[in-house]
Amino acid sequence: MPIDRRRFLASGAALPLATLPAAARSMTAALPAHPKPLPLSAVRLRPSDYARAVEVNRAYLLRLDADRLLHNYRSFAGLAPKGKVYGGWESDTIAGHTLGHYLSGLALTHAQTGCPDCAARAAYIIDELVACQAADGYVAGFSRKRRDGTIVNGKEIFPEIMGGDIRSAGFDLNGCWVPFYNWHKLYTGLFDVLDHIGPSPKATAIMVALGGYIDRVFAALTDDQVQQVLACEHGGLNESFAELHARTNDPRWLKLAERIYHKKVLVPLTEKRDELANIHANTQVPKLIGLARLYEITGNPGHATAARFFWERVTRHHSYVIGGNADREYFSTPDSIAQHVTEQTCEHCNTYNMLKLTRHLYGWAPDGALFDYYERAHLNHVMAQQEPVNGGFTYMTPLMTGTKREYSAPDGEEFWCCVGTGMESHAKHGESIFWSGDDTLIVNLYIPADAEWAARGARVGLATDYPFDGQATLTFTTLGKAGRFPVALRIPGWAKSAEILVNDRPHDAARASGYAVIDRRWKAGDRVTIRLPLDLRLEATPGDAQTVAVLRGPLVLAGDLGRADGTWDQPDPAMVGDDLLAQFQPVALEEAQYRTASLIRPGDLTFVPFYRQYDRRSAVYFRRFTDSEWAVEEAAFRKRQADERELAARSVDVMHLGEMQPERDHNLTSDISYPLSYRGRAGRDARTGGFFQFTMAVKPGPLVLQATYWGDEGKRSFDILVDNQRIATQSLDRSRPGTFFDVDYPVPEPLTRGKAKITIRVVPHDKNTAGPVFGMRLFTARPGVTA
Repeated sequence: MPIDRRRFLASGAALPLATLPAAARSMTAALPAHPKPLPLSAVRLRPSDYARAVEVNRAYLLRLDADRLLHNYRSFAGLAPKGKVYGGWESDTIAGHTLGHYLSGLALTHAQTGCPDCAARAAYIIDELVACQAADGYVAGFSRKRRDGTIVNGKEIFPEIMGGDIRSAGFDLNGCWVPFYNWHKLYTGLFDVLDHIGPSPKATAIMVALGGYIDRVFAALTDDQVQQVLACEHGGLNESFAELHARTNDPRWLKLAERIYHKKVLVPLTEKRDELANIHANTQVPKLIGLARLYEITGNPGHATAARFFWERVTRHHSYVIGGNADREYFSTPDSIAQHVTEQTCEHCNTYNMLKLTRHLYGWAPDGALFDYYERAHLNHVMAQQEPVNGGFTYMTPLMTGTKREYSAPDGEEFWCCVGTGMESHAKHGESIFWSGDDTLIVNLYIPADAEWAARGARVGLATDYPFDGQATLTFTTLGKAGRFPVALRIPGWAKSAEILVNDRPHDAARASGYAVIDRRWKAGDRVTIRLPLDLRLEATPGDAQTVAVLRGPLVLAGDLGRADGTWDQPDPAMVGDDLLAQFQPVALEEAQYRTASLIRPGDLTFVPFYRQYDRRSAVYFRRFTDSEWAVEEAAFRKRQADERELAARSVDVMHLGEMQPERDHNLTSDISYPLSYRGRAGRDARTGGFFQFTMAVKPGPLVLQATYWGDEGKRSFDILVDNQRIATQSLDRSRPGTFFDVDYPVPEPLTRGKAKITIRVVPHDKNTAGPVFGMRLFTARPGVTA
């Protein structure tokens, strides 16, 4: 993004001195050392997009059938299921993971809205889990796929693992899809029930008994074997046992939490080394949340160092303008965002977890810069993740120009990981508005809400149309303990100035770490108002000053490209001129809408809040050019078009891999091979032991086979054959980052002589992937070129 375009992290996001009244510039104030958020149950949202999101999500949660989510739990416990298993991921070997998210969603919704049905349903699920939990403490819904393809109870893998037979990959452990990740979700759901519904001895007993089973598994392993197991995604299981220790005071769980330490990832972060490139992003974030919780319990400074360093690197060097991170679920090299603006950006789970990590860091040392990021990601990514009519969720939030958002079905059979985190995120939009500590009330998010502040016997109301209007007013509706205490209002790092009023009169506020602090005697009925200018600004991507996004205050704006059910097949729009912001004309400021004038090529656009574009296509990132630079760019574009026309004229046959009808037309057959889409281009790969092949038409004379690849693919090698004769071996090793590229393979003329068709076959080498290949083309060689 990212965020450091404004350098608010480097500066601490403090209000610039030049924007403060003269009398205030000499005044300083202190924030509480370890603030805590007001309980979610103490906050009620006023009407807004946030409140609507909570209600849409509540309806979604209550449409789901708990017995269907419990299907595998009962079946693997030897009990008759009460509901048919759901489809999607709940019918795969990760089955059961949704139940933990669902418990969290129910508990959070109960706290946010007081919904009694949510509390009753959570209690029912806990009773069912008690019935499912066997004598040895085991309870789970995940399954295991044996080597012969048979699907069985996932419990079968643990005697193998305890015996030293550990087959661990990124997402697979002995034929189970991320079993320990699955348990982390269940633990989190049970903890959320305790925190947001109330004490439950049954829930605690489930966690202790299951913990005993998991502890026995790890106790049988050497330290090296533990690292083998941890090579498979395990979520924040370290956090689960750190938290269980904090609640039971049993040192057994702290010892286990400390042992679940993935050295390959966590040691470099503790040593402040960014080695995140090309590793799966969301696999890592929960590990750091676990370290953060362990730091809070043990005081181990290395845990805090790793958590802080990770947060800083991700938010400043690996994040997009909306606050999300990762492309195709993986981190890229630092400051390479402009090369990774695709249809597979910003997995929601990543941001869900980054916001959790932010809350931990804020509790250690409050700083407005932390909530500048929190607000950015919460408003522009999390709020974009929900389909706000029926309640579906995105997996990725695509930032590639013209790409529509794909949502899960509202009565869903997908049950991706981001469906699970979505049902949590949209249950708790009030959780981080108000914080307090040391008799200070802090306002971190300007979301309209009412809250009970128990420490002062106060009821406060926050009235605002933010982020569409820059004013917010906090009112002490009631105040049981009137008197002197501080109120701190966050001043965002992007704000050029801030005006503070108390009871409608200007007030010289002290400042501290990005906050205006008003320390005075308060009584019921008092009001404090903050006014922030919502200026337009351009923000460059990290590492590429020529690729920019448009923001207004906290809002990311997007060019509106039309309905999602339409199409977008035009060139990416660009900004051309010298004073770019001067070409934005207000259309409806109350909705943050603008129209450009003679700025965008090929044509001007209306700009609107990105998060509201749920049923529209958008342009978020733009290349910017001066008039002279654009003249050069246009010439290069015309040349590319001419080259493409010339190649098309020489083409004999074109194979659009990954597209159903072309693959059928070319008689494609395959094994262990999968279609995919990336940056708007369809393709296909083949994994170890697999292949794909298809026929292509030929004509007499020298021919060239051209294949298209993505330049950031990891190390891999494969063969290309024509009628079972190898014509090339291709290696990929991230040699052309950020771009597609073509490779030409001359086809020996004897292989095509006298034929109307040939068969192209792509075969990976052992322990390799072939491709992905984003299309193949056969064309005639230029005159004078022979194969």
